[in-house]
Amino acid sequence: MVPPAVKLLQSSLAQWRRGSKLHPMAKGALTYAVMWPTGSLIQQAMEGRKLREYDWARALRFSLFGALYVAPTLYGWVRLTSAMWPQTNLRSGIIKAITEQLSYGPFACVSFFMGMSLLELKTFSQAVEETKEKAVPTYKVGVCIWPILQTINFSLVPEHNRVVFVSICSLMWTIFLAYMKTRHEEQSDSAGLPCT
Repeated sequence: MVPPAVKLLQSSLAQWRRGSKLHPMAKGALTYAVMWPTGSLIQQAMEGRKLREYDWARALRFSLFGALYVAPTLYGWVRLTSAMWPQTNLRSGIIKAITEQLSYGPFACVSFFMGMSLLELKTFSQAVEETKEKAVPTYKVGVCIWPILQTINFSLVPEHNRVVFVSICSLMWTIFLAYMKTRHEEQSDSAGLPCT
């Protein structure tokens, strides 16, 4: 005899699968609404914060930005590239990954710092300054990571699971973004250059 709680869980999972096939963008938005604040909270734990010291408003901003901005833009990007290169082979995967790094990658970095700064109620000029300071170093790290992940994504993962695959991969990336967002550039007195 199957316990009622297990039946309920099985039924809920079956409904989730059916719904996510019908509404893949909603699946991506929900995934990002959970993954992005999770990344922020993990980064805060890595800062040494205790649970009662967490910046829950920061986590909420990550959730809103991930669900309402990143998921839709990423969903659109995946759909566009799937239409342009419908094949799921290594060659197409490499082309899509390179194209992404040259187009979506810089857009995503700039959007992240601008969007999160504006969600913090910073002025537009403050958001621009922070973006100038942090977007290029962040993009440089992304160029080393995302082409490999996206080649796998575009060549091996079925289209209906690509946003979820990227969401899972992006948990680690989101932790890094949270670190970059809270990092303050300090001037080295001896060298006179920004620390990186």
